[in-house]
Amino acid sequence: MASPSSIKAILAALIGNSLIAISKFIAASYTGSSAMFSEGVHSVVDSGNQLLLLYGVKRSKKPADSKHPFGYGKEMYFWSFVVAILIFGLGAGICFYEGIHKISSPQPVTNPIINYFVLGIAIAIEAWTCWVAATEFKKSKGDYGWVEAIHISKDPALFTVLFEDTAALLGLLVALIALTLSEYLNLPVLDAVASIIISIILAITAGLLAFECKGLLTGEGASAQVITGINQIIDDCRGIMHVNEVLTLHLGPQDVLLTISLDFEDNLSSGDVEEAISALESRIKGMFPEIRRVFIEAQGWGAHRKESNRQSKA
Repeated sequence: MASPSSIKAILAALIGNSLIAISKFIAASYTGSSAMFSEGVHSVVDSGNQLLLLYGVKRSKKPADSKHPFGYGKEMYFWSFVVAILIFGLGAGICFYEGIHKISSPQPVTNPIINYFVLGIAIAIEAWTCWVAATEFKKSKGDYGWVEAIHISKDPALFTVLFEDTAALLGLLVALIALTLSEYLNLPVLDAVASIIISIILAITAGLLAFECKGLLTGEGASAQVITGINQIIDDCRGIMHVNEVLTLHLGPQDVLLTISLDFEDNLSSGDVEEAISALESRIKGMFPEIRRVFIEAQGWGAHRKESNRQSKA
């Protein structure tokens, strides 16, 4: 399931986008601004996306059942990917069409003061939602840089909101600059060009989100830091001759599946092996609460290597 930070960022973005979406459309209808209309579409798409993310959070909390024995955590990844598709298909598509349509017959923007007023309020609100998303993401990124932290993050809801809010701020600045230049240079076509630029910003955002969500959907393992910690715990466990394999899989932002294959010393009894496995599982779950399921296999190194070679040739 998503973290509380993700939910806080989503709600802040939903409130912000809902507050300014209607005002943008009202301003667009009064002034005839193509850029303002594109920004209204942008806010509506973002609001719908936040609702989808909240739905994904709710679905990911469903308990495991016979059809989904490992739970529904990956629903969060699926709905985040759907958000990326909607940003590209609806947001970027409609804005691009609006820009091309108005370029062919540019119309001067009337009552520009209304646009400036709405854009000023929208920038303030979007700056607040972006600050909330960045603050919540900073809590989870640790010592990693921003780009690296986004790449290794397993919580798509949080970085999706961060991407959306950043794109929204850039779009608003583009609209403000275009409207200002359009008025003072008497070039109405700049208003339409702004719609195309906004569509490009949305398309790039959608592409980045889709790329990040693809890795999570296809199955990403735990971070290198977690793997190192698991290996350290195994090294501290007595009676293990060889670590055959350590595999992890994120089933959700805070739900990791761990499988371990170990070669125990031959002089250990079955009771000793069972005790070692129980202790190992307890220590791993205690250090890494996100690891919900641990499967430990006792297998000789030779047999494991033979099986691995057979599978690699298959």
